[in-house]
Amino acid sequence: MAGERDPITCHVLDTSVGKPAKGIRVKLEGGHAPLKTFESQTDDDGRIKTWLPYIGAREAGDVPTYALEDVLSEVEDKSIWTLRFDTLSYFGEGNTFFPEVTVTFVVAKGQHFHVPLLLAPYSYTTYRGS
Repeated sequence: MAGERDPITCHVLDTSVGKPAKGIRVKLEGGHAPLKTFESQTDDDGRIKTWLPYIGAREAGDVPTYALEDVLSEVEDKSIWTLRFDTLSYFGEGNTFFPEVTVTFVVAKGQHFHVPLLLAPYSYTTYRGS
């Protein structure tokens, strides 16, 4: 639905070209054990607003039916989450020092978390956005 977003979102800007980084595959993992994994891909504006359950590259069978909001609602207070940005596929083999950018952060119950990533082939920075 237009305008809706998950409680955890991210935005990737390619600072080497001054544009949003379109098409980066990102995994999100966290919650209580067993940890839940989600995946998405940045849109034309370099943003991820919604996540789908990750079923694995080689797995077959039923698609998981949990949603990020469901997982976060089970957390009592705080939980640790990790974003994994597939920068190797974005820049190409031999064109980046960082094949993957990993950002781990703490999520407090009931809040929205936006994690921007400013990315170049040989550097990156991140911060808590709004």
